[in-house]
Amino acid sequence: MSTLRVTTVQAKLHWENAAKNLKHFSSLLKSVKPNSTDVIILPEMFSTGFSMSAKNLAEKTGGPSMQWMHKTAEEKNAVVCGSLIIEEAGRYFNRLIWMTPGGVHAHYDKRHLFRVAEEQNYYHSGEKKLIILYKGWRIAPFICYDLRFPVWMRNQRDYDCAIVVANWPEKRSFAWKQLLIARAIENQSFLIGVNRVGKDGNNITYTGDSVVLDPYGKKISKTKAGVEQTETIQLDFDTLEKARHAFPVSNDADIFTIKF
Repeated sequence: MSTLRVTTVQAKLHWENAAKNLKHFSSLLKSVKPNSTDVIILPEMFSTGFSMSAKNLAEKTGGPSMQWMHKTAEEKNAVVCGSLIIEEAGRYFNRLIWMTPGGVHAHYDKRHLFRVAEEQNYYHSGEKKLIILYKGWRIAPFICYDLRFPVWMRNQRDYDCAIVVANWPEKRSFAWKQLLIARAIENQSFLIGVNRVGKDGNNITYTGDSVVLDPYGKKISKTKAGVEQTETIQLDFDTLEKARHAFPVSNDADIFTIKF
């Protein structure tokens, strides 16, 4: 079966300054050669930082940040994904964009809005998952606080790799690391967590702790905490199939539906 090359981008973010962030990510991605990866993953709200200034910072679909994503996807011949602030019909979303080199894109709106920061007062919650079929892999993206909700992230035999993009602060980094491991193990999938580093405009510190985990919850990446780093890791589908065959826990999983 196929392999999948994923590139994680653990970066500092310029507070509420999309132009500077896009320029910064272009610089960080210079080391990523064309055709050297399949998916490039950026943090949550990569163009602004985790801001509640939705009205001032929101872009329309197809705005400057998405144009940059398209251009970068074409240059690298790889998907580029990450979340940003999008306005649609007068509502604001913390929206993950999955941008292909051809400009075709899909999106996932953050389901669980972070009440501690009053995110629910500024953004509209998403109501559906996104499962992307890409190069033989089924990929499910999530955003930050979603990680704390195992029912929402439950793999009902519908994905092979989960992606969580985040602005998860240092003071809760222990929870970040443990929950990622738990989600990988319980869902028997690869799991990729991409978090930012540095300080934001609210003086909150982030250490990143970005990681790629295999279906056993074991770390297969080498990104260090607290520093900007771009890393490409290869996922092996055979590893996934062997794990599921050796310990077929999904055969005994609960069947359920989520009501909104």
